[in-house]
Amino acid sequence: MSRLSSTGPREVYRIDWLPGTDVLHGTCHCGAEHTAQDPVEMWEWMLGHPEGHQVRGNDS
Repeated sequence: MSRLSSTGPREVYRIDWLPGTDVLHGTCHCGAEHTAQDPVEMWEWMLGHPEGHQVRGNDS
């Protein structure tokens, strides 16, 4: 899935289903990652930027 703005840069949101499970793995355009079983929870996390987001490699 992606959202394209006519005036700004492209933001890509990716959600993968982990085969054999009910787990979704999401990657935000900022590089933050999240897993959830509920698709609504996943989209709320993605679109709630920056709340709940920690960019990879920034685990201090």
